[in-house]
Amino acid sequence: MKIVFPLPTEGFEPTESAVPWRALLDAGHEVVFATPDATPARPDDRVLTGRGFGPWRPFLRATAHARGLCAEMVESEAFRRPLPFSALDPDAFDGLVLTGGHAPGMRTYLDAEPVHRLTAAHMLADKPVGAICHGVLAVARARHPETGQSVLHGRRTTSLLRAQELTAWGLTGLWLGSYYRTYAKTVQAEVLEALGSPADFVKGPFLIAREAPHKDTHGFALRDGNYVSARFYVDTYRFAREYLALLAERAGEPPSPT
Repeated sequence: MKIVFPLPTEGFEPTESAVPWRALLDAGHEVVFATPDATPARPDDRVLTGRGFGPWRPFLRATAHARGLCAEMVESEAFRRPLPFSALDPDAFDGLVLTGGHAPGMRTYLDAEPVHRLTAAHMLADKPVGAICHGVLAVARARHPETGQSVLHGRRTTSLLRAQELTAWGLTGLWLGSYYRTYAKTVQAEVLEALGSPADFVKGPFLIAREAPHKDTHGFALRDGNYVSARFYVDTYRFAREYLALLAERAGEPPSPT
């Protein structure tokens, strides 16, 4: 299957993009990237280096495995030749992955109307859609062309939690300012506004242990029909596994062993 990854000009979260990218390639799928102006995206350098995280560096910096995958991804031919958002045609893709990040540059992707239209088309066509962290905002902002409601209205989802977002900001805000506050409103608050009922938002379990490739059942991901959502980088390996399972199901393949 051909899966599209829209990304911002700069500031995407390395783990949340590189881990699903590698998992999709290993499973035989094709990944196409898209950016606002067809120039290669730049990952959030602070997350790669840990610069400025102070004592919280071990938890906030991307792990060595994720950093290695990100280095491979940014050197790949597909990554270096992205489509412009203006060329995003829903009929050209079999699925969509909306990854996260919190740096200010993420707004070039999360605010992009072509991404919202692409997302709405995939959700309404029952094509596989995966969204993690701030990527869930792109789904919340995608509108049904007839009702004007968010395509998340009547669906179940998770996203970056208010507690997670405000904790990261509180731990680093003294010297990093609003780095962890992409918008004045938290992700969870905006996503809740898009839902048909507050009960459709699922927080998932509390997790503090770091993610790893051998712990792909660690973390939390929520499936609702053609849609898989997750909260933050600790959920990424589980998110990738659940999205691959959705693709396999749509292709009529037997489920992978657990």
